[in-house]
Amino acid sequence: MNIRKRVAADNPVLLEIWHRSVRVTHTFLSAQDIDALYPQVRDLYLPAVEIWVCEDEAGQIAGFIGTHEAQVEMLFVDPAWFGRGAGSKLLDHASALRAKLTVDVNEQNPQAHGFYRHYGFEEVGRSPVDAAGRPFPLIHMALRD
Repeated sequence: MNIRKRVAADNPVLLEIWHRSVRVTHTFLSAQDIDALYPQVRDLYLPAVEIWVCEDEAGQIAGFIGTHEAQVEMLFVDPAWFGRGAGSKLLDHASALRAKLTVDVNEQNPQAHGFYRHYGFEEVGRSPVDAAGRPFPLIHMALRD
């Protein structure tokens, strides 16, 4: 697998990976929630962060990570690539670029929470609502030294 910086032509593929991944992992969101988030991810979130993509030998994108400074703002892997190392490879790359990574993970997404814990993140706090004030609690995590 190769890690490279995102180019504008990647954005439609990244948006579809986000959509497929969220439908599988964010079971606490309704279809209406996901539909409402879709244009926000496309128009606001993807353009606002530094994005690196993980692609296979054929150039197919398996997943991507978006960071703002040391904060992991998004990490999404195509469900077809779950458990095959793409997420860890993306975190390895981001942690090589930044001193100490942090991430906020939805409390209602135990798969992601477990992934980050397994990678070496530890819980450092909790918020009862997400950044938009919705009732989706967040667990604040930081990569152990």
